[in-house]
Amino acid sequence: MKIIGLTGSIGMGKSETAKMFQAAGIAVFDSDATVHKLQAVSGDALPMIAAVFPGVVEGGVLNRARLGDIVFKNPQKKRALEAIMFPLLDEARTYFITDARQKGHSLVIIDAPLLFETGLDRHCDKIVVVSAPQDVQRARVMARPHMSRAKFESILNSQMPDQAKRDKADFLIDSSKGFAHAKRQVADIISQVTDGPN
Repeated sequence: MKIIGLTGSIGMGKSETAKMFQAAGIAVFDSDATVHKLQAVSGDALPMIAAVFPGVVEGGVLNRARLGDIVFKNPQKKRALEAIMFPLLDEARTYFITDARQKGHSLVIIDAPLLFETGLDRHCDKIVVVSAPQDVQRARVMARPHMSRAKFESILNSQMPDQAKRDKADFLIDSSKGFAHAKRQVADIISQVTDGPN
């Protein structure tokens, strides 16, 4: 079974590209969705977050905006959150890969915004990087609710520069050319790395 890492900086279109792989029948591990599940009301991370970050869990529900304000302004707090989340993510990802292998999948996608930053690329057979021109990226991100220029810059600073990711890519998807173009790129990647989706 081949493991393909899918990554891209904020606003580059990585999540939409992951959906295209799923639509083609490829099993996708969604790191962002897994984080949300772990931080949900019954999630394994919630009690630990409540203990380390007093006041961010209200009535059993995580106040994501408050937690975000804390960690984006304080690198030490950010590392404390990562110390909670990364081991749980590793466990969930390992289960996903094991389950996919047992089900006979020949290819899986690991969708991870911090693929290179956390060293996950070392466990992948190939890397797909989703990218777009900087002006397109900025317009997409600044259109999001509750986004500020300072928050955007903080997120960018926590991620490997786009060009560095592009340099490490086995496959590059340009998301600025429309959905049809991206879908053709996805189909081409699948055909190159496997004989089929399963």
